[in-house]
Amino acid sequence: QKAFHFLDFLNLIFLSHSPQAKVEIILIRLCSLEAHSGMSCCEMLTICLFTETQLEAKAALQQALEMKKNGKREKAHKLLIHALNMNPEFVEALTELGTILEEEKDVVQADHLYTKALAISPCNEKALVSRDRTLPLVEEIDQRHFGIIDGKVRRLMSIPKGNSALRRVMEETYYHHIYHTVAIEGNTLTLSEIRHIIETRYAVPGKSLQEQNEAIGVDVAMKYINTTLLSRAGAITVNDILEIHRRVLGYADPIEAGRFRASQVFVGHHIPPHPQDLDRYMQELVQWLNSEEALHLHPVEFAALAHYKLVYVHPFVDGNGRTSRLLMNLILMQASYPPITIRKEQRAEYYAALDTANEGDVRPFIRFIAKCTEITLDTLLIATTEHAVGLPGASNHACPDCKHTIPVHS
Repeated sequence: QKAFHFLDFLNLIFLSHSPQAKVEIILIRLCSLEAHSGMSCCEMLTICLFTETQLEAKAALQQALEMKKNGKREKAHKLLIHALNMNPEFVEALTELGTILEEEKDVVQADHLYTKALAISPCNEKALVSRDRTLPLVEEIDQRHFGIIDGKVRRLMSIPKGNSALRRVMEETYYHHIYHTVAIEGNTLTLSEIRHIIETRYAVPGKSLQEQNEAIGVDVAMKYINTTLLSRAGAITVNDILEIHRRVLGYADPIEAGRFRASQVFVGHHIPPHPQDLDRYMQELVQWLNSEEALHLHPVEFAALAHYKLVYVHPFVDGNGRTSRLLMNLILMQASYPPITIRKEQRAEYYAALDTANEGDVRPFIRFIAKCTEITLDTLLIATTEHAVGLPGASNHACPDCKHTIPVHS
């Protein structure tokens, strides 16, 4: 009861005092209430700060509605952004901002805001009605993008397999993929160092053997997929995923390679399933991977969802991202798509899309993978033209010390 009185008191001072006066009055009141309530000063101060941000968010929403009513849409937009900075889960602000964006023809972002609102409040009527309106439009936009990608796949497949430029660029792409997939997770090896390690199995002096063994692990896993899983008919199994992981981590951490984690892990704000539940989650995953529902999806959407679902479960102590990206590429290659590369420069966008998926909207992640697919296709198509000069990026400086090498642990 005293806590409720305290909230009423905070509402009063928020509306009627300057910021400095608020702090002074709150501190005086906290000292008084601490002696008479079951809450500590810290607990009451937490309530104070939480309540003030809630009130500020509501005030910003009311001002935004007034600005919108008066035709001042830009100011309304900024006020709604401020309200969501104060309270990211403010459903009314999410739906109002979605309405403004929808009116400005940004239907994709509007749909995302409605989806986020429904993840927080599944029965919110305004968000439900709005999402029913935007979802078909967004799906049509996504399908058009998939159609553009399919056209580029057909162009790539029309190039004769014996084309020397295609063979050269596919070989370069192989090393680029290893470079970027380990670099995303902090590996500092250069492209030329990775290529030397893979081709010779000799280590680069002065560089971490752990990092070099990470690169070898991805190479061995990719070769396993290319020589075994791609040519094999039948369903993807839990054992297939374990075998991919066994190779990904087998050189860097042989003990944990190819087995599920035995401890709870935390990935940012995401809490993956408890170790005791991993068998069930993985069985559900492979059941979905082989379901009619999944197999009837567009290959890019199927591959993106497979990646997300595996990294969501996070079944391993380490190597979850590398294994998920390889599973994604296995599915793409089974559909006659080239394996795609998520570049290290895209790391922030990649992780932001995964975070958004964890919040309840997986569409931005699917769009991100679609964009990476199109970039990969464009790179291959451009590189096979008459005046191509090779793949861009990824500092490819010579490895001056590579001739002075020692064998990598295998």
